[in-house]
Amino acid sequence: MLTLRPNCEFCDTDLPPSSPLARICSYECTFCADCVKTHLQNICPNCGGNFAPRPIRPATPWVQGISLTHQPPSQKRTHLSKSPEHIQNLIAKLKSIPPENR
Repeated sequence: MLTLRPNCEFCDTDLPPSSPLARICSYECTFCADCVKTHLQNICPNCGGNFAPRPIRPATPWVQGISLTHQPPSQKRTHLSKSPEHIQNLIAKLKSIPPENR
């Protein structure tokens, strides 16, 4: 089950569970769509992978026991620990390599 982190690790924008702007990598690193496009060029600074839209967890329990009420999102805010230099070097190294070949 996804953690549903509450914020963009780059700019700290709130990303509630219903946000269509949340993007995640395969390790659930969470960023907003704007940072993924503008600053990160679809490269996760933590793992080098790409991003996909984060699924939206149903607020209504359409299936018994399955909903935001039963599996709430994380309240722990996560912040990027990589330096701007690290991010720029990683992007320069990986931007020409398609995600499936990284």
